[in-house]
Amino acid sequence: MGIPLVEIEHLSKSFGSNRVLEDINLQLDPGENLVVFGKSGSGKSVLIKCLVGLMQPDGGCVKLFGEDIARLKTAELNVLRKKVGFLFQSAALYDSMTVRENLEFPLRDMKARSIADVEGLVKESLRNVGLEEAIDKMPSELSGGMIKRVGLARTLIMKPEIILYDEPTTGLDPITSREISQLIVDIQKKYNTAAIIITHDVACAKITSNRMLIIKDGVINATGTYAELSVSENEWIHSFFI
Repeated sequence: MGIPLVEIEHLSKSFGSNRVLEDINLQLDPGENLVVFGKSGSGKSVLIKCLVGLMQPDGGCVKLFGEDIARLKTAELNVLRKKVGFLFQSAALYDSMTVRENLEFPLRDMKARSIADVEGLVKESLRNVGLEEAIDKMPSELSGGMIKRVGLARTLIMKPEIILYDEPTTGLDPITSREISQLIVDIQKKYNTAAIIITHDVACAKITSNRMLIIKDGVINATGTYAELSVSENEWIHSFFI
């Protein structure tokens, strides 16, 4: 299986007297889709922010590609971050830019790339999400599902080894949600990416997960495959799958 891409040991995080995460332990293996599942407010998004160093935990250790991120200088951490793609819950496209310009934006520091190289990367990334024809549209001209796809294309353009998905199906109708979930699986298979998928969408978890963690009140309450957890005798766990 190789060295885990992500290792989190005994992570804790509080805001004042509110303990958001407590003694979290997890690892992400190469090529694995790990779903972190739980109700809104259970600490899932805080976990992701701690993982990439956007938020400092109160205790515990976070290793990214084998490196303890707390020991890294900012420049060193930024090098690792370039290997991590992030699909925001809102997709976070720039409203004043076309789809093409949104995808070109992450490449702005790669001055050695030719115009033809950039164009090729943009078209390839859009082709991967089935939206090459939308290259010159504005975000306001896109549906919710298309916006999510463009956001994913912008993530893919940097060829990440890990993709972090924050509620990828939120606000989408059931059919579009299934399409986005299947796209996550297709990307995993095509590029052998690993992913942590933050969601409270049971259908998304079923389609995308190789393994699941369920967080309750900031604690990992259960771990296993979707098939294992869906038949759990624990009433609280089983209630998610009814």
